[in-house]
Amino acid sequence: MGIGRYGLHDTILYKRFCKGWLRATRVQGVRVFAYLEANIQVLTAVRTATYCMRFSVHHLAHSKMSGAGIVAKASLERTAELRESLSEINSRIQQAAGPSSHKPTLVAVSKYKPAADIQACYELGQRDFGENYVQELVEKAGQLPQDVRWHFIGTLQSNKAKILASIPSLYAIQTVTSIKAATALNKALPAERSSPLNILLQVNTSGEDSKSGLPPLAPDSPADAELTQLARHIITECPKLHLQGLMTIGSLVESLASLDKPNEDFETLQKTRDALQEVLTKNGFSPDAGRWGVDGRLLLSMGMSSDFDAAIKAGGDIVRVGTGIFGTRPKKEAATSSG
Repeated sequence: MGIGRYGLHDTILYKRFCKGWLRATRVQGVRVFAYLEANIQVLTAVRTATYCMRFSVHHLAHSKMSGAGIVAKASLERTAELRESLSEINSRIQQAAGPSSHKPTLVAVSKYKPAADIQACYELGQRDFGENYVQELVEKAGQLPQDVRWHFIGTLQSNKAKILASIPSLYAIQTVTSIKAATALNKALPAERSSPLNILLQVNTSGEDSKSGLPPLAPDSPADAELTQLARHIITECPKLHLQGLMTIGSLVESLASLDKPNEDFETLQKTRDALQEVLTKNGFSPDAGRWGVDGRLLLSMGMSSDFDAAIKAGGDIVRVGTGIFGTRPKKEAATSSG
């Protein structure tokens, strides 16, 4: 943009306003900003600012209802499939939970699935969705309604903390395993965020090398165990984070055998939760202070499509179901190439 007849003051005003507005509206501002740059010769700086403000107000009001982008509708046949799957999964959850008034949270794992599928589930009443890959989560969060509760359930790298923290509708990260990652998240979260980001610590209950997570606790675990240190760090040093609970991905062997006998991974996570709660309370971190847990206890995220019924019966609060709702996923390469 040249100074020309607009004057130096108007030029500076235009640049400052649009840069600030672009940061505030993120992805949605890109197209409009490019349009304004291309047509600045017919717009004064004041008119540009007015246009930006009018568009921003209209867009933000609309996005609360319909999300940030335009999502293609799932076919009637696909919507019917998703309705049937969701209904079946929710019925099984209710049956596994029994007469308890507490209903476990269903996180629909939507990795590799199109935004149209998620939108269809959203319109059927589903609100919690899980994604494994940062870029995929960023793209979908930018297209879908703002009141979706996104759960990041993939491997967490500290260098991705800033990107994840920039997603306004990110509800929880279930895979935190280090003080470094927790600190990076706390630092990256914007000051204007309305509530702390929920954090679940991943525990490797099976001891498999292929699984991420910290070692579980036992009643005789040392006070400086990794899991305990991380929990204390989040409570005392990370005010923008809320320690919500623990998460595990159990072994396939235990998952397949869970119909015939108690799942050892689920039992281990429950015992770890009890041990950690006891240590925190003894150290003066009362759940009543609101810095950890929900209703006085840490939540347990365990159970997937093949074993979520057993997980709920074992005390699970959050289940992560993908294939049971969306069907078999394509391989990553195929999903990426097809968009």
